[in-house]
Amino acid sequence: MIRINLLAAEKERGKKKAALFGTTGQKLTIGCSLILVLACLFVGWRYWSLTRQSTALDAEISAAQQETTRLHSVIEQVQQFEQRKAQLQQRVVLIEQLRAGQTGPVHMLDQVSRALPPMLWLTELKQAGDDITIDGRTTVLTSLTDFVASLEASGYFKKSIDIVNTTTEAGSAQVPELIKFTIKASFQQPGAKPGLTPAVAAAQGAKPGP
Repeated sequence: MIRINLLAAEKERGKKKAALFGTTGQKLTIGCSLILVLACLFVGWRYWSLTRQSTALDAEISAAQQETTRLHSVIEQVQQFEQRKAQLQQRVVLIEQLRAGQTGPVHMLDQVSRALPPMLWLTELKQAGDDITIDGRTTVLTSLTDFVASLEASGYFKKSIDIVNTTTEAGSAQVPELIKFTIKASFQQPGAKPGLTPAVAAAQGAKPGP
């Protein structure tokens, strides 16, 4: 009887151990499964998050590229506008110079005619740029000096005016002797700075001097 009871007790212990080991293995299996599932969930969430961030960055890069293209177009338009503006300014300056150049000869002839004294007349007037050569005749030498002084006092001619030559032509009983002369002068706008042509000085709005 004692041996039988011991065998029964050992069998009971074996069953309890088997049940205990079975329960622990199941727990381990369940725990590992949960860890695996959580790891998969984390990896999936991380992948989804990175994909979403990548999509957002791609959208921002695309928007930045479009904005860059738009700004390049604006910059090109601004550069074209600046070039057009510079061309128009050059044309305006040229037109002003041409206008001043057109009025220059008018002023010059007006001042020459005003400076003419009695008993003196002109036979030829040549212009090469700002340099002027005047040929004429007079009956008295003082008329020539008065003519030169009047031209210098007008402010439209640079000082001093050169009397290139004078020659005396023999007269007759009816016609007195004549003094043939040639003078050279340089035309200028009153108040113009040295080195500026009359056209440029007028285009820059040079005011007449006192």
